[in-house]
Amino acid sequence: MNYHVIYDGNCNLCVSLVQLLETLDQGKLFRYIPMQDEQALQEWGITPVDCEMGMILLDANTPEKRWQGSAAAEEIGRLLPLGSVFVEAYRALPGAKWVGDRFYEQIRDNRYTLFGKRDSTYKSAYCADGSC
Repeated sequence: MNYHVIYDGNCNLCVSLVQLLETLDQGKLFRYIPMQDEQALQEWGITPVDCEMGMILLDANTPEKRWQGSAAAEEIGRLLPLGSVFVEAYRALPGAKWVGDRFYEQIRDNRYTLFGKRDSTYKSAYCADGSC
């Protein structure tokens, strides 16, 4: 299995989370595409408007399988070793999914104000298109 994480390469929080995933996964499961790489996104049929709704997780083997926003964060967590235990516990808590979705939306919509914006777009060493 191979997944592409489409993230905001100008967002300090987003880049920090990608760097954490890079450390945990070492390119075994996840590859990364910054939302600013419109050419790479076109290959997957993803537009800048699509990116406005938050990060995207794409199954590279079955591209029609996609998760976005908090659903993408949950699926990434589920795919990590032992992550499914935590995701299932979170989903089992009454109201937690609804609160988590609203929390994600607030962070997404205010990420530059809350965490700052990078001067240059971060490109992962584990990029999806092999151009890194």
